[in-house]
Amino acid sequence: MNKNAIAIIPARGGSKRIPRKNIKLFHGKPLIAYSIEVALASKLFTKVIVSTDDAEIAKIAQEYGAEVPFMRSSKLADDMSSSGDVVVDAIQKLQEMGEVFEFVCTIYPTAPLLEVNYLKEGFERLKNSDARMAFSVTSMPFPIQRTFKLTEDGRCKMFTPEHFLTRSQDLEEAYQDAGQFYWQKIGVEAKDIAFGSESIPIVLPRHLVQDIDTLEDFRRAEVAYAVLYKDSFDEWNQLKKVLHNKKEIIKFSNGNIYFMSIGKNIGHEVYGKDKLFLRPVLVYKKLSRTTFLGIPLTSQKKEGSYYFSFNYKKDTTSTAMLHQMRVFDVRRSEYLSGYINKNIYKNLQNKVEEFIKLPQSKAKGNGQLGLNR
Repeated sequence: MNKNAIAIIPARGGSKRIPRKNIKLFHGKPLIAYSIEVALASKLFTKVIVSTDDAEIAKIAQEYGAEVPFMRSSKLADDMSSSGDVVVDAIQKLQEMGEVFEFVCTIYPTAPLLEVNYLKEGFERLKNSDARMAFSVTSMPFPIQRTFKLTEDGRCKMFTPEHFLTRSQDLEEAYQDAGQFYWQKIGVEAKDIAFGSESIPIVLPRHLVQDIDTLEDFRRAEVAYAVLYKDSFDEWNQLKKVLHNKKEIIKFSNGNIYFMSIGKNIGHEVYGKDKLFLRPVLVYKKLSRTTFLGIPLTSQKKEGSYYFSFNYKKDTTSTAMLHQMRVFDVRRSEYLSGYINKNIYKNLQNKVEEFIKLPQSKAKGNGQLGLNR
């Protein structure tokens, strides 16, 4: 933690295009929570402060670990107030309270794609330079020299018509403000604009940048976040990665029964085991070195055309759930639980054939799978 640095997150209550935008739920959490959590996770700041005029925002900010030592004046909470004015006001209030810092980082509350490593890069590059500011930028997706505006009569007019025939790869690349964070040295007077010689650009890849001004922007950011952090949305994704790199492949045969990780225990199965729910699965037909057509087994007594009950262990009745038959990867197995004898396996095959029938269709090329249900 750097004792000379403070993070200030400006978050006013009013927002016209997206009502209550700063605390609108984004994948289950208030949008501002992501900025607070990244700031805290970076361990760069003595304090992470939220400047707001709104009591609800203040409460939520505190719940996620930020401090709200004072409420913002209503004069700095209208559409005309800049984030720069808000930060200057916050620093002055902190100084009046005896809090003195060398660096301040303004982090916008609408930056759920912000990553810790870029915050750290901005701080390191600023403190070891004679620059006054370091902020997040990203490259423009299209050459600005080839852009044009619409005239009053609905026609086109290029901003730089001399580049109409210039190849895109021959044009100089342009950058834009990414709107995530702004590091500054406190007390250093600005001699140039923010997008000038006193600033260090911290270049972010475009997939980590999304302005959130409209509902369309908000939804686009949600999609981007879900793709970037898919492990958070697919609890089995980590398991899949482990399996993909698993080198030891066990040998298995038809009739083997393995305990396998197949999902969360959402019922009352006696084999449930936390998130890695283990269930015995019968190897019905081996398909390859690692895959097989399997039938999950249950300890619950089941009757009907969907089920086939048998004993593969003494005093233990298991029921094969034919309607849940599917392809499994043996690398998801935890251990060999047992096997069924040839007679039981033959009876099971007969049961499966009764359950799944392939009726002859009168129309050529229109065969359909029939399930005896």
